[in-house]
Amino acid sequence: MSQSATVSTEAILLELVDEEGRTTGTAEKLAAHQAPGQLHRAFSVFLFDSEGRLLLQRRALGKYHSPGVWSNTCCGHPYPGEAPFLAATRRTVEELGAAPALLGEAGTVQYHHPDPASGLVEREYNHLFVGMARQPLRPDPAEVAETAFVTPEELAGLRADGTFSAWFGTVLDAARPAVRELTGGSAGW
Repeated sequence: MSQSATVSTEAILLELVDEEGRTTGTAEKLAAHQAPGQLHRAFSVFLFDSEGRLLLQRRALGKYHSPGVWSNTCCGHPYPGEAPFLAATRRTVEELGAAPALLGEAGTVQYHHPDPASGLVEREYNHLFVGMARQPLRPDPAEVAETAFVTPEELAGLRADGTFSAWFGTVLDAARPAVRELTGGSAGW
């Protein structure tokens, strides 16, 4: 982590779940991400423009987890008791300054991905959403360092650099059926 990076000391609670996604309790955010990781509820958003290009974000350098890497449009954790759809919409607006359009559910996926760079663990029951980006973006620099709309070919080139979040491939693969439906399959997703 760079010296200019800031980490909030405010305790944020995550909703712990079992293998079927049923709530089992809560844990502090950082504690839930420390090895071996606690299974908790999360969400991932994939937004596309009218040309069928995927909106990526490069995470801000001040993020305590996976700073400076590319990832899906938006991801995060619902507050305990908050519906994942509402959390996905809320965080997309907070991070990117634009509300998603036509946001729809795209299933769930579970994974357990250690992050070698930070030593933290992503052990998540992740709710997936796909939709459209139709408003101008106004990213919060504390959350997002950069954004890019990419074609499947451009994404493949970026991924060859290995600068993506540990969870990105898993959530994208799980969301692909809904992505193909949204984009009409014509964009090559």
